[in-house]
Amino acid sequence: MFSSPTDDQRGQLASREVPLVVLDPAGEPGYRVPSVGAANWSGGLVATRHLLELGHRRIAIITGPEYALASRARLDGYRAALDAAGVPIDPELICPGAFAIEDGLLHTPRLMRLPDPPTAIFACNDGQAIGVYHAAHELRLRIPDELSVIGFDDMPAWRWAIPPLTTIRQPLTEMGATAATMLIALAQDEPLPQNRVEVGTELTVRGSTAPPRIAPFDLR
Repeated sequence: MFSSPTDDQRGQLASREVPLVVLDPAGEPGYRVPSVGAANWSGGLVATRHLLELGHRRIAIITGPEYALASRARLDGYRAALDAAGVPIDPELICPGAFAIEDGLLHTPRLMRLPDPPTAIFACNDGQAIGVYHAAHELRLRIPDELSVIGFDDMPAWRWAIPPLTTIRQPLTEMGATAATMLIALAQDEPLPQNRVEVGTELTVRGSTAPPRIAPFDLR
């Protein structure tokens, strides 16, 4: 998962007639290379829309690496949701990350010390969200009373966080099964109905998101 075959690797596999399906490619998998991914754009849209429907307007995002297709799609979904709601996009609320826990630890203190801090943070994976949790604890911020947090992936461990993490479920089992089915078809010389398959994501609401406070928490 989250890999991208090089041109040489694709060429070697093709010359040996070895079937290939890329699962959750980090970058463009290449011309006519079959791939399976999650609906990352709609996941980013739904995550942001959930926060907007709760009443949040200052919504920060911690992204994944710029080279990753999933990261760019989730950010685009975030932007689309804000645009559809008529909420201006503030560049100060867009924080570059690497899908690492440290991203949440690094960006949350800076965000919460802005003159107009966010009332919610959309972390583009659950690890980043846990980093936000730890930073919020150090800042003595209560989740979700003073800061709402939403993640992406729905990794099993994070449902036991305190409070349990609201997140976008990425259907990893279904993605793997779809990729395997495509690979078996290729191995049997059967044509694929389509080269690119996206499996739907789903909002899982738990305890880390709530309507914003009437007045934002001030750490200055």
